[in-house]
Formats: sequence, structure tokens, C-alpha cells
Amino acid sequence: MLRGLTTVSFWAADLDAAKSWYTELLGVEPYFERPGYAEFRLGDYQHELGLIDSRYAPGGGGSGGSGGAVVYWHVDDVSAALERLLSLGAKEYEPLTERGPGFVTASVTDPFGNILGVMYNRHYLDVLG
Repeated sequence: MLRGLTTVSFWAADLDAAKSWYTELLGVEPYFERPGYAEFRLGDYQHELGLIDSRYAPGGGGSGGSGGAVVYWHVDDVSAALERLLSLGAKEYEPLTERGPGFVTASVTDPFGNILGVMYNRHYLDVLG
């Protein structure tokens, strides 16, 4: 069911500062941006690191403390994957959400307290092709 890592998302209260810090760290500019979001490609397989304004974090994140991360795995059908995860005892963390053309996400908390994200991601498919 899980085809491959698509995106690791980090939350940042100051997105501009986070973009600058990661640009310096990685030595590259974000390859994809929109208000509240910036995405970098990195590593041998050009995996994605997404920086998201913490105002958009599920559950009102960004209120201090650690930023946290949600790792998303590419799936062909987010709705079906979410249904299966819930049927296996996972609890919804973030509902199925259309992020834009070619991007659909959802995440659950597994029975052990870990957050598992699933995503349909057109960029994953572009790299795969």
C-alpha cells in the first residue's frame, strides 16, 4: 500500500526565517512555493522537505515547543488508504484534504501514537516516471 516517501513536513512559526535557514543548510532555493508553504528537493531520489507556516498545523500546532514532523507516503488513492488505516484502529489526525491540483493528503495516529501521513503527490509520480 505504501509506495514510497513523498514529503517530510516541518512546521515553522516564522516561515521566511525557516526558508532562509534551510536554503543555507541545503545550498538550494525552494523549488515550489505558495503562500504558507515552501518545498525543497533533496537527496539522491529528490525527496521533498516541506516547510509549512505553523498556523496551518493540524490541531492548532505552532503554539510553542517542538515543531514536529509528519512523514507522508505516496498512495494511489488517499481516500481508500485512509479508510483502511481507520479500519485497522488508527485515529484521524488530519482529514482528507485537497492541497491543490495533484496533491491530496490525510494523516492518522497509529495505535502506538505515531503520526502516519498518506498523500497522492503528482511530483512523486513525475520523479518515478
